[in-house]
Amino acid sequence: MSTLSRRILAAAIAVGVVAASVTGVAIAANAGTESSSAAASSAAAASSAATSSAAAKKVTLPPVNGRFDYQIGGVYPPAASVKIVDRDRTAKPAAGKYNICYVNAYQTQPDDAKTWSGRNSDLILRNSKGVKVGDPEWDEYLLDTSTAAKRTRIAAIMNAWIDGCAAKGFHAIEPDNLDSWTRSKSAGTQLLTKADNVALARLLATHAHGKGLAIAQKNTPQLGIAGKKTVGFDFAIAEECQMYTECDAYTDVFGRNVIEIEYTDNPLKAYTTACAKQGTRISVILRDRDVVAKGKPDYVYKSC
Repeated sequence: MSTLSRRILAAAIAVGVVAASVTGVAIAANAGTESSSAAASSAAAASSAATSSAAAKKVTLPPVNGRFDYQIGGVYPPAASVKIVDRDRTAKPAAGKYNICYVNAYQTQPDDAKTWSGRNSDLILRNSKGVKVGDPEWDEYLLDTSTAAKRTRIAAIMNAWIDGCAAKGFHAIEPDNLDSWTRSKSAGTQLLTKADNVALARLLATHAHGKGLAIAQKNTPQLGIAGKKTVGFDFAIAEECQMYTECDAYTDVFGRNVIEIEYTDNPLKAYTTACAKQGTRISVILRDRDVVAKGKPDYVYKSC
C-alpha cells in the first residue's frame, strides 16, 4: 500500500467517457495479444468502454461527509456513528454501513504471493537486469502495466476480485496504488507511465460499474478531471492531502465526494487543519500509519 501520490491519449478522450449512472443516496444499510500500435490499443480500449457503459448498472456513492472508518489493516466492529467502512477484499462488509472493498490493483502483497507466481510471474515489473521493482516503503512489488496484453491479464485477476467484492455485498471498490508509475524508476529510467496505469484503471472502472459498484480514485491528484471524465472514477479517497496541500485537486473534480485520511506519523496540525477547513464538507479522519485493528497498541482513530 502506498501512502504518497505525486491525460490520457487524446484519441481515447475523443471516443468517449466511461459513464455510470450514480446516485448520492446514503445507505446505512489468457493473456491478450499485444496490439500492433499504441493507437490501435487506445481505440480498442475506448470502443470497449463505450460498449460496456450502456450496460453499466446504477451505483451508489458514499454518503457525503459521512463518518468514515478505515479498516484495511484489521477488522473490528465500527462505532454506531460510522456510516462508511473500508475493508480488505478478503474481509466481510460491515452490516448496515456503506462498504468499500480495498483491492491492491497495481502492486503485489505478501499474502497474495501465489497469485503472482508461476505463469503470472511476468506480470511483476522487472528492470533491465530482470530484478523485480519494489515499492520502497512497503513489502510489495509493482505490477507491469506497460503493455495492453499485460494490462488485460492483470485486469482479469482484479475483475475476479471485484466480483468477489460484489458477491459479498460491498458497494464500492478502492483500487490502490494507481500512482505506481511514480515509483517505477530503475537506474534512471521510468519503466511505467501514467497512461499505462490509466488504461488499466479504465478496464477496472468499466467492470466495477457493470457489477453495480462505485469505484474510488485512490490518491493521484495528477489525473485532474481525467480521473472522473476519462477513467470513470466516482469519488476519491485521498491520503494526506492536507499534509501535501492536494485536497483542492480532489474536491475540484469530485466536489464533496471525497474521503480524506491523515496519519499520525505526520504533524497533528495536518489533521486539525483539515477538520477546520473541510471537516464539515467531506469525510476526514486521522489514523495510525498501519491502520491496525482497534485494541492493538498502535491503534489511533479520530474523526472530525
